[in-house]
Amino acid sequence: MAKAKVTFLDIGITVSVPVGTRVIEVSEKVGAGLIYGCREGDCGTCMMKVEEGWNNLSEPSVVEAKVLKENLAGKHMRLACQAQVLGDVSVKPA
Repeated sequence: MAKAKVTFLDIGITVSVPVGTRVIEVSEKVGAGLIYGCREGDCGTCMMKVEEGWNNLSEPSVVEAKVLKENLAGKHMRLACQAQVLGDVSVKPA
């Protein structure tokens, strides 16, 4: 199975995960500061800033894109509950 590295800049930890893993799943396990309320992509509490590897995440779904727009999210913002890791990425809470 293909692996990728996720770096949580807020706590300075890098972990190797299977490609396709959602960022929020890893965040919970390592104790990073990405909080969440729903896991369904429609609340916006798990917004994160992607510092490196923007193109190494899955494309935003229609629901995620709507929530990001409603929250006036910047270009490199994503929802951790929706973003799947496809390659190496570095993130921090928004």
